[in-house]
Amino acid sequence: MRITGVTCHVLLDPEYERGATSSNQDDIVVEVHTDEGITGVGETDLNAWVARACIEAPGMHTMDLGLVQTLVGMDPLDPVAVWDRLYVGTAMTGRRGAAVHALGALDMALWDICGKAAGVPTWQLLGEPAHDSFAPYASLLPNRGDSWDDFSQALVDQSVWAKQLGFRAAKLEILVAGPYAHAGLDQPDDQMVEIVAGVRKAVGPDFTIMVDVAYAWDSVERALRVIESWADYDVFFVETPLWADDLEGYAELARRSPIKIAAGEWLATRYEFLDLMDRGLVHVAQPDVGRVGGLTEARRVCDLAGQRGRLIVPHGWKTGITIAATAHLAVVTPHMPFFEFVPQSVAESALRRELVLDELELVDGLLGLPQKPGLGVELNRAALERFEEAARKRQP
Repeated sequence: MRITGVTCHVLLDPEYERGATSSNQDDIVVEVHTDEGITGVGETDLNAWVARACIEAPGMHTMDLGLVQTLVGMDPLDPVAVWDRLYVGTAMTGRRGAAVHALGALDMALWDICGKAAGVPTWQLLGEPAHDSFAPYASLLPNRGDSWDDFSQALVDQSVWAKQLGFRAAKLEILVAGPYAHAGLDQPDDQMVEIVAGVRKAVGPDFTIMVDVAYAWDSVERALRVIESWADYDVFFVETPLWADDLEGYAELARRSPIKIAAGEWLATRYEFLDLMDRGLVHVAQPDVGRVGGLTEARRVCDLAGQRGRLIVPHGWKTGITIAATAHLAVVTPHMPFFEFVPQSVAESALRRELVLDELELVDGLLGLPQKPGLGVELNRAALERFEEAARKRQP
């Protein structure tokens, strides 16, 4: 089997809000085609126009190869070899960042092809199953609430709703300070505990709570003061409390915090995760399957985390394609207690709600093992065309 071409779909939610600070309003979806008629689907969490440029740009020399140019003619059934070739061949342009994120979409599609060609779900090709089911957590970012009171109540209400839906865990996106601050909110740090306390009271003791503050704090001491005030509310982890590059700060915070520290959503390749774990000492590593470089590299990160006794709780703020890929990774990763799941019914973006048909079904707070060949993803073609048209209107 040989790869014959790649189709890039640049997508945009027609109702997107520029000030929403949410990357699931646009998307790059790739379809990798083969000479045997099998097509694989992938995506990555990256500006869709940037991603398309990374994929389609021509290569100029041996260490500046074009991703599609190199991919065509290669064997899709050996995604690890393809990944290594593309990573080394694009090193002068890529090595980290956007080019690796774009490579992640292609790698995801190759694993989809592998599963389809073998007639088995992709996880069977990734390793032995470590679970017979697994637990997603509801990732909750209110799509209402321009005031503190409204925002706080929305998170409490969504947490109760998630529990009623069957979720056993939820992550509270308390984005009220720093670069991701919601709708212009800029609240004192000590007010955050009101939300944590309110949610814990509303959902009871047998529900797992995580908190994402999205790089809100500029020092270890500031972060520690807030985190210590949450110690009585059984918070499973605090996500991205400091800027991504502050590895020394992460290490100090991880040593002193009464709550586990999690990070990694932006990182590309196992090498950045080695720094995050060995220098930053985080307790929970959070690779995003697309951004880190696809399933090939995500699996390597999981192996390295396991060797170091760290948990894996992946980031997944995109569409059902990323959710599907993450589910296959979860099946073979014993040290992954949860992964991120934005419920369709509360997602603010139509892309998240409508792009993929027939997602895995939540039953008693758990997802069963994927059973369809490949990633098991079926695109809603009518929605795909509508989102492509919106992208063309935005950027002809």
